[in-house]
Amino acid sequence: MKVLLKHTLLASVVAVTTAAQAEVNIVSWGGAYTASQQKAYQDTYKDPGSINFINYNGGLGEVRTQVESGNVTWDIVDVLPHEGRVGCDEGLFEELDRSRFAPAPDGTPMDDDIMVELPNDCVVPQIFWSYVPFYKAGTFKDAQPTTIADFFNVKKFPGKRGIHTWPNALIEMALLADGVAVKDVYKVMSTPEGIDRAFMMLDKIKDHAVFWSSGAKPLELVQSGEVSMALAYNGRIGAAILSEDAPFVTVWDGQVLEEEWLGMMKGAPNKEAAMDFLIHASTTQSQAEQAKYINYGPMRASAFEIIKKGEPWFHNGKNIMEHMPNRPEVMPRSVVASPEWWADYGDSVGERYTAWMGQ
Repeated sequence: MKVLLKHTLLASVVAVTTAAQAEVNIVSWGGAYTASQQKAYQDTYKDPGSINFINYNGGLGEVRTQVESGNVTWDIVDVLPHEGRVGCDEGLFEELDRSRFAPAPDGTPMDDDIMVELPNDCVVPQIFWSYVPFYKAGTFKDAQPTTIADFFNVKKFPGKRGIHTWPNALIEMALLADGVAVKDVYKVMSTPEGIDRAFMMLDKIKDHAVFWSSGAKPLELVQSGEVSMALAYNGRIGAAILSEDAPFVTVWDGQVLEEEWLGMMKGAPNKEAAMDFLIHASTTQSQAEQAKYINYGPMRASAFEIIKKGEPWFHNGKNIMEHMPNRPEVMPRSVVASPEWWADYGDSVGERYTAWMGQ
């Protein structure tokens, strides 16, 4: 009897330990974005209880610390494109067997189904989000803003402008507003004259600028009338429109798109389970599912076919396609941000922008 009890207790300990080890820790940004991942990926996964989401503030600092110390507790990390590239180059993320990922319904391999070039073998696709101008319906009496140039035209569209406290997207938008073609933006930005040209455009709204650093702030500024137009994250605007019937109007012309990827930590404690979840989270169906809960655009082109056929697709019965930042009709006048350019020039441009804000 004692031997049987001993073996029973030992088996219980092993079972608990194995269950704890099998839990996959996924690090993401929190808020509505992580909630959409939980609903689209975790709730549809074969073992939802094995998935644990953790919030973080971005960057590779903690990733490096864990990998270099050999004490890795995270399995999967949601990263911006620059971090995905640097992390792979530095050996902070695992290189993934691309043959294991699910093709599109028509058989297209996942890596050929992504709407941007795959940066390396360490990442799998997530979403596009964007910086985009918007205003409240009724703000302007006659002509309505429709282009990025209108955002910089305070004579035709009077009022203050809400802009963020870092230069990303603003430099690209300023040049687009000044007539630079989408395909030439980063070529122009790579010259001193191009940066001067961007700041000359920014000077047009300097005396009208209200700066924000929190994602919720531009919506408050526009809603209260403190500013007549603002730049914001497209997901914030879309959530307000879709979930709260906010009277906001998005100006898609000249938006700047950013990418989001998932990577597996080097030395992930639950490597095989993490890989299984990455395969699930990157399928065409899963990417379409996320659009039921947030208006960030899927990276896999095939997901759009599912969304379009299922409209109204949003969870409350509203159409989501018109709020997708990378839908085909808006892409010709959209800039996909270059992480390589910002890695090379971001520090110097950031210093100049900080000085500009203080002038």
